[in-house]
Amino acid sequence: MFKKHKDITSLVNELSELLAKNNLSEIEYERNGSRIRISNAKGGAIIAGGVAPVASAPVSANTTTANAPASVDLSNAFKSPMVGVVYMKPEPTAKEFVVEGQSVKKGDTLCLIEAMKTFNPVKATKDGIVKKILVKDSETVEYEQPLFIIE
Repeated sequence: MFKKHKDITSLVNELSELLAKNNLSEIEYERNGSRIRISNAKGGAIIAGGVAPVASAPVSANTTTANAPASVDLSNAFKSPMVGVVYMKPEPTAKEFVVEGQSVKKGDTLCLIEAMKTFNPVKATKDGIVKKILVKDSETVEYEQPLFIIE
């Protein structure tokens, strides 16, 4: 079904076209120990899910909330818009974008997620206070994994 691909960009483009053409919400491709997942974002934009080793453990409710204490309510958690590596600071020597207890405004950068060698800023969708940070710097995150509790 898929043509031979000289680079990852052409494969991602072909998968994105299939996603849109068939009105799918998500598509996943796996070959030679690598996996690519592409899904429609809430705004309708297509997000590349990145390449991950197939040997990685499947995501379950227990693994996505491993850093969250049992008493934390995740029903209104700010979730990751994509798969990738989360960075809590703009560069290694800089201070974090946000810390627990800090006030944030809608549009403030909370973290960066690196997917396919592109750093994507993750911005607050509402004003509030960062009550809990649920991930650590340089941690791999999954799509829809809770990242922050903002109230």
